Amino acid sequence: MNETKTIDVLDVKGKKAGSAELPGDVFDVNTNIPLIHQVVVAQLAAARQGTHATKTRGQVSGGGKKPWRQKGTGRARQGSTRAPQWVGGGTVHGPQPRSYAQRTPKKMVAAALRGALSDMARDNRIFIVTSLVDGDKPSTKQAKAVLSGLAELSKVLVVLARSDEVDWLSVRNLSEVHVLAADQLNTYDVVNSRTIVFSQAGFDAFVGARSASAQALTAEPEVPETDVADQHPYGEDSFRGDNPPAGFDIKGSEDSKKFHDPSSPWYGRTIAEVWFRSAAAAEAAGFVNAVKSDSEKEDAK
Repeated sequence: MNETKTIDVLDVKGKKAGSAELPGDVFDVNTNIPLIHQVVVAQLAAARQGTHATKTRGQVSGGGKKPWRQKGTGRARQGSTRAPQWVGGGTVHGPQPRSYAQRTPKKMVAAALRGALSDMARDNRIFIVTSLVDGDKPSTKQAKAVLSGLAELSKVLVVLARSDEVDWLSVRNLSEVHVLAADQLNTYDVVNSRTIVFSQAGFDAFVGARSASAQALTAEPEVPETDVADQHPYGEDSFRGDNPPAGFDIKGSEDSKKFHDPSSPWYGRTIAEVWFRSAAAAEAAGFVNAVKSDSEKEDAK
């Protein structure tokens, strides 16, 4: 598994024009059928409009008058001609507008697509062509001939680059062909096709986008540099952060300009905004001892 496979790149005449490598991490991975099923079901569910709606008895027009009096007629009591048991009445528990979308993690979607492509590659049902048309004028006839020369012209998925305008115009009227841009390739369309034909530009765009995504996932996050002045706002005997160095036991609050030493009764309940190495360092920075300041206020009273 994860072996790179080399296939021929064909020209419009079906002759070899070069070769291309199918990356093993995309075209040779384990095919997880339950995962593919889950992703396809979610994709089809998300495509549903969900605009179905029925009217309840409260939404049906009319029925405001009681059909007949409650007693004395010998008939069953009725309160409205729009009740569910009446013809023309409302619907009970009928369908209402809703969204059928299912949340599917991006990694699961990507893994399902890789598995489906790998299954196609192992069956030699993936082809790459330089172009579907020889020249700069669209030709449905020539595009059909090129595709027919590769495999049976039935449920063919053509993947093009968005810049392949001539190829887009050439295959858009072929009922046996479904065409997608490289960034639109998805699990359902791969599973629903018998053959996949990439244009050279479409294949390069697809593989390039996958490689860029893989590098972004594996890249190590950059660690922002800490400003020394911000880490030591009141000199070397102060520290701002969640993990102070050993010896920085004094907790300071920049809002109240008070500090607490370990003997303070509020020390354990105080969240430090800045740490000091000693009480003298805190006082030099303009902070006052919270315990002493509170006791001085009580003495003043």
